[in-house]
Amino acid sequence: MIKFHCEHCGHKITVEDVHTGKRGRCPACGEVFVAPAASTVIQFHCQNCGRQLAAPKIHGGKRLACPKCGDTVVVPTGRETPARSVRTICFTCSTCHREIEEPESSRGKLIECPHCGSYVAVPSEEISAQQAEVTSRQDIRDDASGEHFEQMQRGMGRMPVRESDPVVERKLPWILDIFLYPTSKTGLTILGIVVVVRVTFRIVVRFLGVASQQFLPCLAFFGLMWGVGLLVRIVLYLYLYWYLCECIRESAAGGIRAPETAGRSAGVGEMLWQVMMTSGCFIFCLGPALFYFIEARETDIIFWCLAVYAVVFFPMSFLAVVLLESWRGLNPILLGRSILSTFLPYCAMIAAFGSAGLFIVDRAPNPWASSLSLFVTFCLGGYLAMVVAHLLGWFYHRYAEELDWGV
Repeated sequence: MIKFHCEHCGHKITVEDVHTGKRGRCPACGEVFVAPAASTVIQFHCQNCGRQLAAPKIHGGKRLACPKCGDTVVVPTGRETPARSVRTICFTCSTCHREIEEPESSRGKLIECPHCGSYVAVPSEEISAQQAEVTSRQDIRDDASGEHFEQMQRGMGRMPVRESDPVVERKLPWILDIFLYPTSKTGLTILGIVVVVRVTFRIVVRFLGVASQQFLPCLAFFGLMWGVGLLVRIVLYLYLYWYLCECIRESAAGGIRAPETAGRSAGVGEMLWQVMMTSGCFIFCLGPALFYFIEARETDIIFWCLAVYAVVFFPMSFLAVVLLESWRGLNPILLGRSILSTFLPYCAMIAAFGSAGLFIVDRAPNPWASSLSLFVTFCLGGYLAMVVAHLLGWFYHRYAEELDWGV
C-alpha cells in the first residue's frame, strides 16, 4: 500500500501499489493527484504515550503535538524503529497477516496497521494476536482522512481549523433536476463545440462535393476537407466519450452538474486508452449475442437469453470499469455480487433506460430526412448521453455502501 497526502488539502490517501503513477481525485477537495511511486508518509511513535503517529515526509524534523497526550514530538526524517530500551510486542495483523511491532504500552489499544492501513487491536496479555478484532470500515475511512495529523498541526498552532465543504443539494425534484445536469458552462460548451464543428464540416464537404462536379479542381479541396474533417470528428468524438466517463466519475462523487475540465483535460493517448478499456464491456456483454446472431442468422431462444444477459450486465460492467479504471470491473463475481446487492433499484434503472430508449426511437423523426433533423438529433443525443452518464454515476453514489467497490 502507498500512503501519501493530497498536495492541495493535506488529506491522507491510501492506494494499492498497482496504481503507482496513475491519476486520481482527492475524496476531500476533489482535486486531481498522481499516486507516487512510494509512500510519502512517515510513521512513528510518540515517545511519551507510545501512540502511532503519521506525517508527510516534507515535515521531517518539525516539532508537532501528540493528539493523545499533548507532548511535543519531532517528526523523524525516516521511518522510526523502536528503540532497544523500549519493550515491544510483536503480533500479526488479522487483515493482511503481516507482523506488526508496537511498544509494550500499546497493549489493548487500537492502532493502524502500517502495512494495509486497517485498524487492529493490540493484544493484551490475556488475548492472542489471532483474536484481535478489526474495526468497522467506516472507522477506517475516518482515520484514513489524516485527522490525527491535522490535530497535531492545530496543537502547535500551525493549521487553522477548516470548515467542511457544504453538501450540494438539488434545488428541484430529482426527476426534473437530472435533466438539467448538462447545463453547466463546461457541459454546454463541449456539446456546442462538438455539434457546431460536426455540422460545419458536413456543410463544407457537401458544398465542395457539389462544386467539384462543376469545377474539377475543387475535387482536390473536397478530398482534403473530407480527410481533415474525418480526423477532427474522430478527435472530438474521443473527447466527448472521455468527458462522458468524467461525468460518471463526478456524479459518483456526488456532482449534480456536468464537471469542469479546466487543468485536467485528457490527451489523445488517455482518450484512446479510455476507449480501449471500456470497449471490453461491449465485447464482454454485447459480443455473445452479436456473434450468435451473425452465425445463426436468427433470433431464437438462445439469442434472447444472450440479449437479456447483455442488458442486465452491461450497465453495471460499464460503471465498474469507468470507476475502477481497470478491467477488474469485468470480474463476473464482482458484477454478480453488485447486481444482487442492489437488485431492485438496479432493475428499476435498467427498466427506465429501456423504456426511455424505446420511446425515443419510436417517436423521434428520421435524422437523415434533412440537415436540420440531423442537427437536432445530434444535439439531443449528446445532451441525453450526459443525462444517462449522470444517472449511472449517481446510482453508485446512492448505493456505494451496497456495492462496496472501495472507490
